[in-house]
Amino acid sequence: MISKLTNLLAEKKNRDLALLAGGAVTLMAGGKVTPVALFLAGMKGLEDEWRKAHPDFRGGLKERFAVSIEHYDATHQHPTNRVLHTVGIPMIVGGFVGMLGAPRFSPPWWIANGSWTAGWALNFIGHGLYEKGEPAFATDPLGPIAGPVWDFVRLRDKFFGGAAEPDEAPAVEAAAPTTHA
Repeated sequence: MISKLTNLLAEKKNRDLALLAGGAVTLMAGGKVTPVALFLAGMKGLEDEWRKAHPDFRGGLKERFAVSIEHYDATHQHPTNRVLHTVGIPMIVGGFVGMLGAPRFSPPWWIANGSWTAGWALNFIGHGLYEKGEPAFATDPLGPIAGPVWDFVRLRDKFFGGAAEPDEAPAVEAAAPTTHA
């Protein structure tokens, strides 16, 4: 068992994903600063690995975010998965903010923890049963940021009108990625 875990964590990407998972566990255990530090460390490591895997990418943050939105859209094609994410992502964001803002183990904190947990469950069900693929953050570290933006733009367009059709990616104003051969 220990050797399997050691072998699994030998790959940097897996260590960075473990930091994200550790952030989730410490958040759900009542942590405030530690989970944020673990999330940021995991995301930075995954972003470093993403950039190593994409050496031709030379764009700035705006172009990088556009690539992330495109990736997020491409990994969320099944209509049921999209609905589960449209419900689950606001639950995750609200739960995250609630657990950080509410006193530990108070009734509002427990409600936020339940929202966070249920939102992640919906997202993992969407990927496991419908999309049949890993979450976007496993291959693109900006997924945790791109996901809420993608979903909130879709919700805005649905309720207030907008350019995006239900089966289209939301319009995100960003220039195409700049690459050098």
